[in-house]
Amino acid sequence: MAETICRALRDGAFEGEHAPALTIKDTIDTPLGSFVFNHILTQLTSNILAGKSQARGVVLVALSRPPSFYVELLKNKGFDVSSSSKWLRVLDCYSDPLGWKNKLLERGTVRNPYEETLLKTTLCKNLKELDKVLSSIIELGKEIVEEGKGRFAVAIDSVSEILRHSSLPSVARILSHLRSHDQVSCIFCLVHVDLHEAKVAATLEYLSTMHADVEPIVQRTNGQRNISEDLPMVEQSFKRGKFHVRFKRRNGRVRVMREELYVEGSGIKITEVSSEDGITAQSLVPKVQFNLDLSEKERLDRAKVVLPFEHQGTGKPIQIYDGRKSLNESENEEKQASVEKPQTTEDSGRGEIIYFRDSDDEMPDSDEDPDDDLDI
Repeated sequence: MAETICRALRDGAFEGEHAPALTIKDTIDTPLGSFVFNHILTQLTSNILAGKSQARGVVLVALSRPPSFYVELLKNKGFDVSSSSKWLRVLDCYSDPLGWKNKLLERGTVRNPYEETLLKTTLCKNLKELDKVLSSIIELGKEIVEEGKGRFAVAIDSVSEILRHSSLPSVARILSHLRSHDQVSCIFCLVHVDLHEAKVAATLEYLSTMHADVEPIVQRTNGQRNISEDLPMVEQSFKRGKFHVRFKRRNGRVRVMREELYVEGSGIKITEVSSEDGITAQSLVPKVQFNLDLSEKERLDRAKVVLPFEHQGTGKPIQIYDGRKSLNESENEEKQASVEKPQTTEDSGRGEIIYFRDSDDEMPDSDEDPDDDLDI
């Protein structure tokens, strides 16, 4: 399933359509969304360097991690960071999101509060001005494609950080604008849904063509938490979780897939759902507000209902013709009927139509036009 996501982001946008978008959602119960984000980022980078992706580079909007973190991430995955200026740009919204450090620098209170990295980085000094953030993303992307007709990918490591300083409509407008931009190949972002209202997740799902939920393996049934009892569950939630993905197809249908993910070192491993956890295909049925099964009492009551077309009140056993009688049975019934019926001189095989007038005033059928006497 993770390969399906990476393939969709790799293939990018079709001609005349918006760019595909992925929203990764996690909660405090299973805080593994950043691992999924890093996995997809490295997979897309690998496809870009191999020339298999529609995008020629990535614009990384760093909000929850400093640029130095991504330097180490790319190094550990075997990428040459020294040549990253050809395919990677970083918009640093982590170091000074509100411009406080810049004001201290202007006053001479501090010398240089910003760290230097091997990545080509642009500093964002006011995260509240989303229009400037959008312009910075587009400009960095155009630097990668060198003002050509190529496309670039956009990765946002935490939409939750943006929502701390901006409203939901503003964030939705920026994401929609990026999707509709003719040089954006794909977008993927991470959001911590338990920090926001339900409408935030609903809006991001609406704007996305794919959304992935990282859920705990074992759901808590009791709202009260006991630290001593939940400690093994908490440890497991930091290492293992369910990976639930919904794909919106171009024909309007939705495809649902489930897998499991495990944390291995600095990366993750995604495998098929194990049967020992009780996750079967039945769990993929959408939840509804009514019961589709009948109880034993309901089955008995349904069996007692006499349908209108059944023979009622004659004392004869109910016989319903199901259209599957053989020819021999039909012939035997016809022979029996002919024996019981009195013989007549007329041919019983011929039919006739007997017509009775409704009244004496009714004119008999005639070939004459009844309106011949009219002077028109």
